Amino acid sequence: MNITKLLVLFAIVLNFTAYGQTKDNWKTLNENNYTIKYPGSWELNQAGQLGTSFVLFSPLSSEQDQFKENINLLIQDLTDLYFNLDEYVQLSLNQIKTMATTPETIKSKRIESNSANYQKVIYTAKQGDFLLKFEQYYWVKNNKAYVLTLTCEENQFATFKMVGEKILNSFQIR
Repeated sequence: MNITKLLVLFAIVLNFTAYGQTKDNWKTLNENNYTIKYPGSWELNQAGQLGTSFVLFSPLSSEQDQFKENINLLIQDLTDLYFNLDEYVQLSLNQIKTMATTPETIKSKRIESNSANYQKVIYTAKQGDFLLKFEQYYWVKNNKAYVLTLTCEENQFATFKMVGEKILNSFQIR
């Protein structure tokens, strides 16, 4: 077997081994109206702080780390408001501008998928001593708005982007 074939085979085996290890450690949160998957090392909190349905907290990366990157879900009842997704996105972007400290919208894009269309919004803002970067997904379905948010320190966003988006993309509304 030549060296190129051996390297390709090694890469394939390594990839399947790594995928199997991460897949086995993932948990699923099943609720009446949604499901989401997350790494077993992340902490699930369903206490409902600030109106959230849940918050998933990443482990701290070191003793010096003072911020747990997280994902949370907020579900808002839109009964009698008759918002569609475009209207809800516009309302949310306006709220970010008025409520966040030094917000900067980086991206706002409609994503069309087989299960449901949603809006992906990425922005930065200050919160206390932290410069944060947020990646939010918005859905409007069954008279409810679902806002799923990945929150990271801005300088840690690249580190958490892959696992964060894997969690975000596992979310399904029933």
